[in-house]
Parts: sequence; structure tokens; C-alpha cells
Amino acid sequence: MRVLQLGKFYPVFGGVEKVMYDLASGLGCDMLCASADKKKEPYTLSIAGGGKVIVMPTLLKAAGTMIAPKMVSWLKRNAGEYDLIDVHHPDPMAGLALRLSHFKGKVILHWHSDIIGKGLFRILYKPLQNWLIRRADRIVGTTPVYVSGTPDLKAVQDKTTFVPIGIAPFRPEAEAADKIRQELGGKKLVFSLGRLIPYKGYENLIRSAGYLPNDYKVVIGGSGPLRANLQQEIDSLGLSGKVTLAGYMKDEDLPAWFSAADVFVLPSVTKNEAFGIVQIEAMSVGTPVVATKIPGSGVAWVNEDGVSGLNVNPGDPQAIAEAILAITKDEITRRSFSEGASRRFENLFKEEIMINKITELYEKTA
Repeated sequence: MRVLQLGKFYPVFGGVEKVMYDLASGLGCDMLCASADKKKEPYTLSIAGGGKVIVMPTLLKAAGTMIAPKMVSWLKRNAGEYDLIDVHHPDPMAGLALRLSHFKGKVILHWHSDIIGKGLFRILYKPLQNWLIRRADRIVGTTPVYVSGTPDLKAVQDKTTFVPIGIAPFRPEAEAADKIRQELGGKKLVFSLGRLIPYKGYENLIRSAGYLPNDYKVVIGGSGPLRANLQQEIDSLGLSGKVTLAGYMKDEDLPAWFSAADVFVLPSVTKNEAFGIVQIEAMSVGTPVVATKIPGSGVAWVNEDGVSGLNVNPGDPQAIAEAILAITKDEITRRSFSEGASRRFENLFKEEIMINKITELYEKTA
């Protein structure tokens, strides 16, 4: 079967394009996307399994979407080479390319999340989204909660299913993790990682530190436009000794940080956070998770409450702190959550599980 993953951009630095790339390399198929770098000409990269990434230059970026008209012309010329196209939503450029290509084969609509907010842009995109929903032979989400609770998919539940995101597990790095713990002076490490943007809710994690004893240290990795505001929040609350914004972290350093952490926290506050891949990165090394019960989101499904960690109401700093303390109150309790996190990862979120389930879906659809 000849398959094309369609959407988003390259180089990979977000959840949707990571899933696309992992599927393309795991299945040995192709991936067509826009460019997130400054290259002005199309280029192609060979990837594992015999597939390739075809990257079209981005003309401009509007409302968070890479506008790459050459995606349309490329797909028009080459659509006939494929039996099935897996188009990853939300990405209006991918939807437009598929619509104008006149592709006659099978279509999977990979529904990663709704388009939330965006005002006029969302209104203008709605007809194309409705066409995509009608055109799709099957629609696959990443959690049962999200696909069953999305208003746009209510009328098509008969052709909707879900396959959880899977990743290659991080490998615990004992020596590097021990070094991090030593630098923290033996304090319990509360770790978080992500873009410093509004829906991530980091102000609530910062405020939660005020409810934690002095032998706890909160470290937030990642960069973004809210860094100055969040640092001001830390300073104004007198929490500079308990909370650190660590900035951008290299991929190769992340396993050590996840391994060193006593608990990982995902404090997101809106449905923009549909899954939270960082949760399963933490679980892959047996780190318990505190996450939020965002209405309609799959975040709290990923982190099974009472098993891999605890879930709290979004926007509640005190509840975050209480959950952290409940998980880390003694070594027996923390070990129980750690073992639960490892089991949940092994049973649901390994990359090969995702690859196998998507392969089965493609075969049934074709």
C-alpha cells in the first residue's frame, strides 16, 4: 500500500509533526509538508524504512498556518502515486492541498485537535473542514475522550475511532540524573516542560510552589513569549528560590531530567492541550504525573488518575501542590505511582503499538 502523510511542517518540533514523522519512518511511507526553516526551494529527505519527507517552501505564516502553495501543485502532480492519504488536522494548508489535488483514493483524517479560537480564520476554514470530514473514509483521534466530545464529529461517530500516540521510550540516565539531584541539594524535583504560552497554565504551577515545603524545587523547561511575564510572577511572589525557568533544553538532556524528577506536572488549562505527549515521555521512565481535568480534552485520559499519577481541576495551584505532596509523601507511595506510570506506558503508548494499530486501520480502510 502506498501511503502519504500530509500536513504541518519540517523540521519537527511539535506533537502533530512528530506523529507524522514517526508514522512515515515506522511505516516506510512518504510525508508532504511545509517548511519551518528559511529554505526557498523544495527539498526531499530520505528517512528510515524507505520513505521520504517532501518539504515545500513556506510563502508566509498566517494564523499559525504555514502557507505553502507548492504543496498544492506537488500533490496535484503526484496524488496518483498513492492509495491512501492520511491528512493531519488541524492544518488548513494540508486540507486545501487535498481538496485541490482531486485525489481519488482513500483518506484518513487524523484529528489531533479542534481549531480553538482564531476568530474569523476559523469561520473561513469551516467549509473546508466540513468537506474534510465528509471526504474522510475514517477519522482517527488520539484519545476516546476527544473524538467523542468534539462537536464537529458528533454526526460521524460511526466512522470515528482512536489510536493513542506512541513514542520510543526515553532511557533512564542514572548518572546524569544523579548529577541533577546533587545540584538541587537533595530537594524533591517537580519538573515540567513545554512552550511558555497561555494555554499551558504555567502561572498555576508557579503559584503551587507557594504551597510546597522548602525541600521542593520546581523546574520548568522550555522557551516562549511568556517567559518574562512568568519570571515576573516568580519574583513578585518571592519564589525565586523554589521555581526556576530553565529555558530551552536539548533533546539529549531530557531523559536525565525526566529520570531525576520525583513528579512531572502538566498544568494546561484549555482544550488546546489535546493529549500532552510530555506525559508519556515522563511515564516512559516511570515518573508519576500530575495533570489537569480539562473538559473535552484527552489529557486526563492519558494520565490515569490514581494509577500513573493524579488529575486535578485546571487553574487550581493549591490542588496541584496537594497532588504533588500526595504522590511524594513517602517512597512506597511514589514507587506505586511510578510502577503504574511504567505499566500504562508499556500497555498503551509505545511507538510500535501506534504503528501496528495505524497499519491495521489503513488495511481495513483500503
